[in-house]
Amino acid sequence: MEAELQSIATADAVHVDVMDNHFVPALTFGPQMVKRIIEVSPVPLDVHLMIEHPDRFAPGYAELGAQSVTFHVEAAADVGATMSAIQSHGSHAGIALKPGTPLEPYLDFVHQADMVLIMTVEPGAGGQAFMQDMMPKVEALREYLEDNGLTPLVEVDGGITTQTLPIAWRHGANTFVAGSSVFGHGAPAHNIRDLRQSLPPHERNTA
Repeated sequence: MEAELQSIATADAVHVDVMDNHFVPALTFGPQMVKRIIEVSPVPLDVHLMIEHPDRFAPGYAELGAQSVTFHVEAAADVGATMSAIQSHGSHAGIALKPGTPLEPYLDFVHQADMVLIMTVEPGAGGQAFMQDMMPKVEALREYLEDNGLTPLVEVDGGITTQTLPIAWRHGANTFVAGSSVFGHGAPAHNIRDLRQSLPPHERNTA
């Protein structure tokens, strides 16, 4: 794991998917592994909780030292309180929406969030195709942020490649999670470079 982390030292962060085999049908890391990743990672951690009861568990990941902790609004009993608990430990708080979850009921929480993650695949498995029909949701979020003078990051996760990253960027995303396109072939550092270079030169320094 430490060697794999070193291979992406040129990334802005490492996105760690925590899955509990309940909210999504897959099981991955828990707090012990996340703690160890924080200890050896050359870049900050962006923890994505795909778990039930994030109100109970999300603050613990912030306490471990993750730079940001994102949880799913569909699983939270109190979205605002959970964000506050994460932020009280000095971490950024993010909210995530599955493809089938509308944005509008959660716009009030955008005012508190440090990041909003629009899933561009169904959460729970890597290697899925990018869902371009999520772009109107990304665009609506960006317009809402601009209209209200808000600055949380707009993150997309799922199917991000050199072809789809510019599409998401044009619709308002500015933070991109890439898994298969980084680790699926070749050298991860080269793949990260290619993802950055997929944007026009005058836009790369803002992504």
